[in-house]
Amino acid sequence: MTYRGTWIRLAGCAVAVSAVLLTSCTTSGNDEDRAAVSSPSAPTATRPTSATSEKKLTEQAQTALAAVRSGTLVEAGVERVTDGIHSEPGLSKGKTYRLNVVCAGTGSAQLEFLPARAGRAATVPCDQSVVQQRITGGELVRIDVEGSKGASGVIAWQIDAI
Repeated sequence: MTYRGTWIRLAGCAVAVSAVLLTSCTTSGNDEDRAAVSSPSAPTATRPTSATSEKKLTEQAQTALAAVRSGTLVEAGVERVTDGIHSEPGLSKGKTYRLNVVCAGTGSAQLEFLPARAGRAATVPCDQSVVQQRITGGELVRIDVEGSKGASGVIAWQIDAI
């Protein structure tokens, strides 16, 4: 076999593999996923598994946070309720911060701090209301927000230096 023949065969394989990958990436999901997205009768908050509704819930949560933003942004994020939030932000000793947390979807989530004296434990309802906590920088603080059983949607959070 010549060098040219090997090159042509490799090029042909590359084209075939590309076509297969392109087809698999553009193929729609199963009928159940398509029905959930197109079903006008189901409320948005009960369908957080579809990409469209998850994006909408994320936008709603971020809008709620933007309405209460104050001070200088230190850290922020958005996670699925099922993943939760687990953060150890680097906070300057003696400086005061405000933590804002909002959940959009169904159910609720539980906010906790380690050490517990860093902030108050609270329930965050998944109704787009914002839960705020003051935090004073010092020792390492861990912020955990875990979805309650059956909760779904997204949790957005931000820490502002005030």
